[in-house]
Amino acid sequence: MEFEFSIPVLVVGGGACGCIAALSARDAGAEVLLVEADERPMGTTGMSMGLICAAGTRAQAAKGIADSADAYYDDIMAKTRGETDPVIARAIADHSGPTLDWMADRLSMPWELDMGFRPSYGLSTYRMHGWHGHDGQDMVDLLHQRLEDEGVMVMLGARLVEIHADDTGRVLGVSLKRPDGSLEQVGCESLILASGGYAANHDLLERYIPSMAHGRNNGHEGSDGTAVMLGQKLGAALGDMGAYQGYAMLTDPQGISVVPGVIVDGGIIVNAGGERFCDESEDIAGMVHPVMAQGGPCWVVLDESIAAAQAYTPEMKTLADLNAARRGADAAALADAIGVPAQTLSAALAEAAQAKAQGRPDAWGRRWDDATPPQGALLAYKVVGAIYHTQGGLQIDGEARVLRENGSPLPNLFAGGGAARSVSGPAHWGYLPAMGLCTAVTLGRLAGLSAAKLTLSDPVA
Repeated sequence: MEFEFSIPVLVVGGGACGCIAALSARDAGAEVLLVEADERPMGTTGMSMGLICAAGTRAQAAKGIADSADAYYDDIMAKTRGETDPVIARAIADHSGPTLDWMADRLSMPWELDMGFRPSYGLSTYRMHGWHGHDGQDMVDLLHQRLEDEGVMVMLGARLVEIHADDTGRVLGVSLKRPDGSLEQVGCESLILASGGYAANHDLLERYIPSMAHGRNNGHEGSDGTAVMLGQKLGAALGDMGAYQGYAMLTDPQGISVVPGVIVDGGIIVNAGGERFCDESEDIAGMVHPVMAQGGPCWVVLDESIAAAQAYTPEMKTLADLNAARRGADAAALADAIGVPAQTLSAALAEAAQAKAQGRPDAWGRRWDDATPPQGALLAYKVVGAIYHTQGGLQIDGEARVLRENGSPLPNLFAGGGAARSVSGPAHWGYLPAMGLCTAVTLGRLAGLSAAKLTLSDPVA
């Protein structure tokens, strides 16, 4: 294969994982090229809430939150019922905090601890970090500004279509397809795959996650599984291909997420009959299934107090600006506004309130210790369930090296983000809040440092 030029570290994917990988490799002294399929970088990161779950950060310490890598690791293993890869889990737990601190120090990225997202859905303490008033696309744009600041070369409109390797599995370079259909052949000494998962690939969903194959996809259309499939062609092992983040509260028709804090603070979900049908607080990703099982849109019901507490989030601000909520002065008025039986909705709210007052679980097993059911003037958002991103992918080790079926590493291939196996276990129920961006930036940093170390220690690798 004749390559038009060669680069020590080649990163495929311009979302959070790819940007952090490229910036980390550059910071370590390597020459880097990042390629991105879209003309304007977006990806799964750009469609996210822009929140990162991390432990042991200075942002936590500044708020008086004591946390540790060990506590985070324990939460991951508990949420996944011990069925995730402990090596990757340990890497995420150990390096998420230092990665966030490095992003704040080296890249001047303004992450703060989000105290409005209380511990829930498997997190034992406050770990949610965000950029106040900004979302995932703002994060992508800021990261690409940092790439420019640091002199990292970026090639947009370049889609990975093939990886070229020798008989030992050593990557020699890649073929990139340009918008006009032409191919560019680029050589490299190390390759980092950070180009997303496979939520937009119907065939792969049918094979690995059939329950979501016909569900709404609220992920990026570029998450077509290319990195996973090409890595597998090189002999890479796959892991946890049935894992994903589903989400039960995608507004219809706005296509904007009602933030998890609405439920954490006391919101409920009812179906078209005005009935609750599950414990809304139990599983942030798994809630998608009972919602989809209702056979149509559902309604997230909250009150003015909950709305005010979550109004600082970009998603809820946008929904307010769009006047997306239906409103009622009480349960009967709201029921009329959303077209459900007033008696049924009133009974659902009354039962939750009674459970709260009596200090017991309600009829669906939900405990109300730290939350208050909606009361007084009410709001409701019409929602549907969707898949947001997959959590399985190429098997990696604790340094983000891609592994073969026998556990040995491929010589110079690394992966992170949606392209790599995450720490959500084998299915939806192991997903922790904001684990998508946590693995993106943490594995991106590990991959960038590993690739740089390889190329700098062995320039002709």
